[in-house]
Amino acid sequence: MKRIAIDMDEVMADTMGHFLAKYNSSFGTNIRPIDFHGKHVFEVLQEDHKPEARDYFQQEDFFANIPVMPDSPDVVEALTEKYEVFITTAAMDVPRSFTAKFHWLQLYFPFIPTSRIVFCGDKSIISADFLIDDNLRQLTAFRGEGILYTAPHNVHETRFRRVNNWLDVKAMFL
Repeated sequence: MKRIAIDMDEVMADTMGHFLAKYNSSFGTNIRPIDFHGKHVFEVLQEDHKPEARDYFQQEDFFANIPVMPDSPDVVEALTEKYEVFITTAAMDVPRSFTAKFHWLQLYFPFIPTSRIVFCGDKSIISADFLIDDNLRQLTAFRGEGILYTAPHNVHETRFRRVNNWLDVKAMFL
């Protein structure tokens, strides 16, 4: 049975949508994902807003309330019927997110056994056939086939096969 590793933020969880909603509410702005296509979001934010905006990621409740990406629970569950599925999140980048991410997964993906949830930093250690991720750093280091999940910051990348949403994942793997 082939193995698929799946990232959380910006793949299963609409982290950027959640971040922008919080940011726009805090600062009275209207930044949209299109405003930072091909750039990291912090390249677009006002300089004096950056410290507070970076602090969002240090708040545990930030990760507890992220909306799930459309169709991801249904497609991930269907994937578990044909593949070994592991959730691999680079939570080491934000250690305060562990508990909230774990509970979030139990809420939206209760069919994923806890033994198949991997909190890591560098995903090159993951032994899988495929990694679905939005982060180029993780895909470049990964030893299997990287599948790029479209996010505003990676729209110009061409080195990997790409999926734009969970229906694309379904078409690719099911």
